[in-house]
Amino acid sequence: MNGTDGTTQLTSPLNRDASDPVERRVEDLLGRMTLDEKLAQLGCMWSSALVPEGTFDPDEAAARMPHGIGQITRIGASTGLQPRQSAELMNAIQRVAVERTRLGIPIFVHEESVGGFLHRDATVFPQAIGLAATWDPALVEDVADVIRQQMLAVGARLALAPVLDVARDPRWGRVEETNGEDPVLAGTLGVAYVRGLQTDDLRGGVIATGKHFLGYAMSEGGRNWGPVQLGPRELREVYAEPFAAAIRDAGLAAIMNSYASVDGLPCAGSRAILTELLRDELGFGGVVVADYWAVPQLLEHHRVAADRGEAARLALMAGLDAELPALDLYADPLKAEVEAGRVPREVLDEAVRRVLRAKFALGLFEEPYVDAEAAPAAFQT
Repeated sequence: MNGTDGTTQLTSPLNRDASDPVERRVEDLLGRMTLDEKLAQLGCMWSSALVPEGTFDPDEAAARMPHGIGQITRIGASTGLQPRQSAELMNAIQRVAVERTRLGIPIFVHEESVGGFLHRDATVFPQAIGLAATWDPALVEDVADVIRQQMLAVGARLALAPVLDVARDPRWGRVEETNGEDPVLAGTLGVAYVRGLQTDDLRGGVIATGKHFLGYAMSEGGRNWGPVQLGPRELREVYAEPFAAAIRDAGLAAIMNSYASVDGLPCAGSRAILTELLRDELGFGGVVVADYWAVPQLLEHHRVAADRGEAARLALMAGLDAELPALDLYADPLKAEVEAGRVPREVLDEAVRRVLRAKFALGLFEEPYVDAEAAPAAFQT
């Protein structure tokens, strides 16, 4: 079929047919993708970069993402648009991705939702530490359901919440975002939040992102980004437990890494943490997204990489699938690593598979757009 700009879109009945199993659709689409198209799915673009003069230009957007893009960063938080205009912008960006790229792979928008959906006119809820004081999982699930409805209304399909960190040092400046010091309570309320967001079927839900994996709240001196010194048993039995519960009992679909290092290993570049512990031990099968600028931090903050390409390689090989908030090191630096053979193609393909699975599970290939006129009805209720 032809796109609106005359480009040929190599779609097929298999990857466009919702009745086919997701895995078959993923493999069919993956087999059609070029290296540039694969890298694009592992990246992100700021929504505000697409409206530099206050208006959206589809031609400029098409030039900025010729191979598509995996995610769009925070329309609600970055633009301050009201719900209808926010939904209209999402639709406009989506139309470029679906109709003006070779493969027509839809984007999804990610947003913050700690304390409520971070969007103009959205409901403001107590921070997690306040909700945790209710000891009421049903209430937390109801809160997450309201957030889900408001995010769906404007087409935001990945929430950067809940915070599943166990916080035991009150000096740490993000304690209010957590459910407190008890891993059982944190896990129980985390499960409720994930269920409220994702529901039993992601086609009507929003992907929840458990963060920050792992041990983030126990940094030395309570300093954000500070190193974490924890033994393997405490790391698992206390700090991994809320994540394990959300994975096991609610099907948590996304994880975000911690900025910190654990026992000298920066989480964003640690295969021991993001693959051996998270995937092999806890059974996580979803997508791992970077906390903002976590990949360049391997070079600039942790200093475990000699250059941008090595930082990208360390992150991807560790199991970090998607770079947020913008496509930077997972663009040309990672491309050079793949072409040089330092990153195996199968490692890249597995990360792309996880992103594509999420998009198929959300039903974006069937319903990429939202009803912008109806969006305000979910807000200021």
